[in-house]
Amino acid sequence: MTGFWQPRVGGLLTLALIIAVLPVFLPNAFYFDVVILIGINATICVGLNLLIGYAGQISLGHAGFFGLGAYASAVLTDSAGWPPLLSLLVGAIAIGALAFIVAEPILKLKGHYLAMGTLGLGIIISIALNQEVTITGGPDGMPVATFSVLGWRISDERTWYWIVGGLLLVSTWLTLNLIDSPVGRALRSVHGSEVAAAVTGVDVTRYKVLVFVVSAVLASLSGSLFAHYSGFITPAEAGFGHSIELVTMVVLGGMASTFGAIVGAAILTALPQLLTAFHDFEMLAFGAILMGTMIFMRKGLVPSLIELVKRVRAER
Repeated sequence: MTGFWQPRVGGLLTLALIIAVLPVFLPNAFYFDVVILIGINATICVGLNLLIGYAGQISLGHAGFFGLGAYASAVLTDSAGWPPLLSLLVGAIAIGALAFIVAEPILKLKGHYLAMGTLGLGIIISIALNQEVTITGGPDGMPVATFSVLGWRISDERTWYWIVGGLLLVSTWLTLNLIDSPVGRALRSVHGSEVAAAVTGVDVTRYKVLVFVVSAVLASLSGSLFAHYSGFITPAEAGFGHSIELVTMVVLGGMASTFGAIVGAAILTALPQLLTAFHDFEMLAFGAILMGTMIFMRKGLVPSLIELVKRVRAER
């Protein structure tokens, strides 16, 4: 029974059960829309958590990869006439290659220099998307064709729910297996001390580049699905504000916690919808919730709650 509640088994089965049962409790298209956006953000955060939580490498420009994935699908489908699925896959491969090229020089930086480097990368991507008016539509954005596979056009929310839910589940499964593999142990050693990891034979650069590419590909896939689902995209998807939201989701849920990243994405995606009743006090309430969490649950929601449960059990 103890093995069931290990993250790779119990947590994954719980996530699959939630995804399978949740549509029963969603009364209309609005709730499906919110949950689909949660799934998209959660998929990005699962990859970003690998980079920040396990490898200890901050990224303040990750929305750039999300935006590139969105525009890759939009442009290749619209201008080149490629099938959406092929555009999505080619976009992910191209953005993975881009991440591989820029990863080594950027990840040589440390601390706030690394943060500034990734921030600069995100800003460059955002500026490029804004300036290339003939390709991207510039600041006004561009429409995106409906996603279709072999002539089957996907437009209803329920079908999109299962597609996004499936991607989240597969991404989580792959991430958990990666974390429990020798690669995951190498990432944790890099996070602890790059010098000590290198001394013990860990190829620090190789593993940092690997996790950077994986997180970029997941962001690209999420961006492509978002583009086809929403039907319209703008360069704001690759903006600095979106990058900060993604990092906040990871930190709120709990760094080095895959399910924490999912919980953080769910809370910060749904919270603005729940706080609309506060009108002018929405941002104040939003900030107070985040600040309270960081003060009283410094490790993030999920790790802090797990520690609390263990402490209660130990006291019995």
